[in-house]
Amino acid sequence: MSTMKFCRECNNILYPKEDREKKVLLYACRNCDHQEVADNNCVYRNVIHHSIGEFTQILQDVAADPTLPRTRAVKCAVCNHPEAVFFQATTRGEEGMTLFFVCCNPSCGYRWRD
Repeated sequence: MSTMKFCRECNNILYPKEDREKKVLLYACRNCDHQEVADNNCVYRNVIHHSIGEFTQILQDVAADPTLPRTRAVKCAVCNHPEAVFFQATTRGEEGMTLFFVCCNPSCGYRWRD
């Protein structure tokens, strides 16, 4: 994993730079022209950690989306509101589609799946 590198001469940050002739990655200071060869070719690594039970992110604004279908066949378990927006989506780690519901009560926004 790469870390921030600092100049040995002036303590400013070193930035990745390519030496096209030698085909080497360098770290160069923009202040004093100090350069050093990189010990690793990885400049940046973004690691994303997901929890096993991660729920598909559903924004509460979904309830105000006029393009999504609504139903009065279900009631919200939290506020007992008689209307919900619903849509289908895939969830990570599961096969097939899952039916998601979002309560249409603006002060609630509870989400559940069938």
